[in-house]
Amino acid sequence: MDTRKRSWVKSITWRAVGVVILGAISYAVTRDLGATSVITLLFHGLRLILYYWHERLWERVSWGKIRHPLQHFCMRENLTAGDVAEIRQILEERGYVARPPEYVI
Repeated sequence: MDTRKRSWVKSITWRAVGVVILGAISYAVTRDLGATSVITLLFHGLRLILYYWHERLWERVSWGKIRHPLQHFCMRENLTAGDVAEIRQILEERGYVARPPEYVI
């Protein structure tokens, strides 16, 4: 999940690209720097806020996300042998780790 700060930075950088594009189009059509400024600032100010909330809402949707197989496992600084066995079992169940063959010599 993105932090709120990351969502804002993504929104601002995406809008910066849009400002340049819409500013150029608005100026080409109106040939009026004042009208271009008002159109561009209002449009992108609104889009900045809408994009931020759009991103935050999509973070709540699990569809299409690839999740780490151990994301729900509570990690501790010092793992016990039981913790390691549980992690191995989870990874084996999901097909990430194959159980090594047992050899009899």
